[in-house]
Amino acid sequence: MPAPERIPAGRLSAMEPAARPAAPLPGPTAPQDAPPAPPPVTDPRDVLLAEGELTVRGRIQEASNAVLYCTVAYDGTSAACVYKPVAGERPLWDFPDGTLAQREVAAYEISRACGWDLIPPTVLRDGPYGTGMVQEWIEPPESADEVPELLALVEDEEPAPGWKAVGFAQTGEGRTALLVHADDPRLRRLAVLDAVINNGDRKGGHLLPGAGGEFFAIDHGVTFHAEGKLRTLLWGWAGEPLTEDALAALRELDTALADGRPLAARLAELITEHETAALRARVAGLLRSGRHPEPSGDWPAIPWPPV
Repeated sequence: MPAPERIPAGRLSAMEPAARPAAPLPGPTAPQDAPPAPPPVTDPRDVLLAEGELTVRGRIQEASNAVLYCTVAYDGTSAACVYKPVAGERPLWDFPDGTLAQREVAAYEISRACGWDLIPPTVLRDGPYGTGMVQEWIEPPESADEVPELLALVEDEEPAPGWKAVGFAQTGEGRTALLVHADDPRLRRLAVLDAVINNGDRKGGHLLPGAGGEFFAIDHGVTFHAEGKLRTLLWGWAGEPLTEDALAALRELDTALADGRPLAARLAELITEHETAALRARVAGLLRSGRHPEPSGDWPAIPWPPV
């Protein structure tokens, strides 16, 4: 395809030296109930994040809420991670229940239940600034040539082979370009996952390339609302039949969400009963229709800014 204007797919951030433990963080203007204590975990990567010693190394400045770059060490193993304390969350008027941290963990649980390794391991735990979300850090490829091209702006009227059209966008000086995303099976899975968790903020910058050629999705705090709030850049499959892979994952998820199942019990600690009921209804609706959802027209379909 013609040389596209790339939309950055990586994390745009700058680091500063770690603050002292007593340093204040931007937080809610009113007290919030503390989120529930997380249950025991068994996956080795989750155990490292949940049980390891957490050390703050710096702060990611561009984030709208407090995001801390950390290392975690446990039983001779260490890794880099991101820690988002609840104390650093800014309240959202349309998400009055729960916390961003709880919804991030709930999104990871849903991704794992689908059998899709799309979201880095994510746990809820105590840390230097109190309870928060801790997520495995994704190391980018060493070379920019290894970064998969997932989103682009092109001057064509139609997408080239291997790409799906999202819509036209203004690029400045009166110019219009076609926003496209790759016709990639991993992105297609993510589009289904976003429909399930009702993701209200799927931006290009939330897709992180990994060192092995894969990519991961991050930032799932604006999810699980009981009302339809799906906003995403991944509309290229809107109205198309779901793949057999997606239908199988949705059937497994539908079973796992039944009362008394471990996933249902876990979600009860993270989101409200009303949100869980809406989640079940979305899964059932996708199975009935057998198709990717289309924009409803009742809510802005594309997040802003898109990156």
